[in-house]
Amino acid sequence: MIKRYNDLNAYLRNLFGVRVQKITIDAGLTCPNRDGTISTGGCIYCNARGSGTGAHAKGISIKDQLQMGKKALSRRYGARKFIAYFQSFSNTYAPVDTLKRFYEEALSVEDVVGLSIGTRPDCVNGAILDLLENYAEDYLIWVEYGLQSAHDATLALINRGHDFQCFKRAVVATQNRRRLKICTHIILGLPNENKDHMLETARQLCLLEIDGVKLHLLYVVRGTQLEKLYRQGGYKCLEQQEYVDLVCDFLERLPPKTVIQRLTGDPHPEELIAPKWALNKSQTLQMITNTLTARDTWQGKFAKQ
Repeated sequence: MIKRYNDLNAYLRNLFGVRVQKITIDAGLTCPNRDGTISTGGCIYCNARGSGTGAHAKGISIKDQLQMGKKALSRRYGARKFIAYFQSFSNTYAPVDTLKRFYEEALSVEDVVGLSIGTRPDCVNGAILDLLENYAEDYLIWVEYGLQSAHDATLALINRGHDFQCFKRAVVATQNRRRLKICTHIILGLPNENKDHMLETARQLCLLEIDGVKLHLLYVVRGTQLEKLYRQGGYKCLEQQEYVDLVCDFLERLPPKTVIQRLTGDPHPEELIAPKWALNKSQTLQMITNTLTARDTWQGKFAKQ
């Protein structure tokens, strides 16, 4: 079978020679877009959980979260090595000493070979990047920046609290620490964006030579500003095939070497308002594969740098 995009599992297996899985960590951090530094409302699609697991609120340590994850993922996937994924809210938004304690607790767990740090481009500085680069001498370190769109009008509409130039500054600062890898989160189907907007975002990521990309569907979650907009008729969700086609268009415009870390999201079933098809991740992934095959296309086919 022709390999049509550079997926994360293959990338990690090539690096480590075994199955490697991410383990989601909830470190109990917050976000400047929620604690009042920038805003108290957060992005319009984000609820109070901030994609967190709730583990920190239950008093489960980082080390214990990893041990539980190792057991489950070893059993399910045969994984032998693991990456600690600090996911919820902004995981560089704390004093450096606090971050150092969190990261080193994770790296002290046997068979943890790296960190993925989910954060915002306005939540990094030189001291934090220097800390991460030091770990990168011995571990795989990904810095995952939420961007969502390269268009400032969209970023303002979704209440991101930063602009595209802020993202570019963070990318340059991170790329100056050459051992660090950068992953960018993008949402397809944001309000007021059409296909041209989304493909321009892909072009900008190509120009910036981003190492990895996560693509997400914009779905409506209970308790968000987006839910209010949706119920008022101000937002219409993408249809499943419409999303699939956009993903394939986006992939065609990314460099072949960019690691595709995600092609759609994982909404919590009890929180999801719409679209309901978002719960059928395996079907969506299969549709992406089928569409790439039917088009006889692949990642990077139309990439321009």
